[in-house]
Amino acid sequence: MAPQKTSLQELLGITHPIIMAPMFLVSNVAMLKAGMENGIAACVPALNYRTIEELRAAITELKAAKVPGGAFGINLIVNKSNMKYPAQLEAACDLGVDFIITSLGSPQKVIEAAKPKGIKVLCDVTDLGYSKKVEAMGCDALVAVNNQAGGHRGNISPEKLIRELDENCAIPVISAGGVSTKAHLDKMMSYGAIGASIGSPFIASEEAPVSDEYKQACVDYGEKDIVMTQKISGTPCTVINTPYVQKIGTKQTWIEKILNKNKKLKKWVKAIRFAKGMRDTTKAAQGATYKTVWVAGPTIEETTAIEPVATIIKKFI
Repeated sequence: MAPQKTSLQELLGITHPIIMAPMFLVSNVAMLKAGMENGIAACVPALNYRTIEELRAAITELKAAKVPGGAFGINLIVNKSNMKYPAQLEAACDLGVDFIITSLGSPQKVIEAAKPKGIKVLCDVTDLGYSKKVEAMGCDALVAVNNQAGGHRGNISPEKLIRELDENCAIPVISAGGVSTKAHLDKMMSYGAIGASIGSPFIASEEAPVSDEYKQACVDYGEKDIVMTQKISGTPCTVINTPYVQKIGTKQTWIEKILNKNKKLKKWVKAIRFAKGMRDTTKAAQGATYKTVWVAGPTIEETTAIEPVATIIKKFI
């Protein structure tokens, strides 16, 4: 019989086995405070802050607001596309976050810098091969991003991915994707997860800084309205299938495909596409615009009203 793995409550010092997932343009200090006050962990992408000074100010405010039973962390993109990564990591370690979630690259430097400070390191993973690599580096837990997640999701079903990682890795597994009710959370834990990272249900929260139109879209649309698009960053991403998304299509054009296959041009094309996609997504998220590209996952299915974070958390506990 395999040894009992640490619970998410023990790992992060929280009351309920839930992490409010880091969401680009959505997560903010108000949401994280509300999460901590209601006994969960909450995370914000470091890239939601344009400057390191703004990130440091946010971490300082969150530390001051921390209460027993809650925890907060930051999400770091750990590859070359994030030029602010070294300074973001330094800020997190200097000021002392509770945990860091790494995405899109090797977490080695994060583990080396954060673990001596007592900061937990959780790594986004989508398959067993990468999970074994980050486990060998010394990370504390795996965030299993499955094919029900919002944004840049994995390709494997929650049950298959969680069971495979739980059976083959010695560190705990946290599920990411497919949880919009307590029944869903219980199901993920029955597969072997110690808890879940939950994102899309919190977009339509009163505390979220996005536009009312974006929040209302999460109420009005559902699971059947989520489509994959390559139009934002060049990497497949889940969005709400608004009339604008239908108009521009979700596939790359023939010229985009040719440019993306050219080895010399590929990285520049990707960089330009990412920058333009992020600009368009930011405009859509923060104000009313006919260019409605709203990132969300299928778990908006259970979103029926714009509500406080505290009310949304109660649905899972």
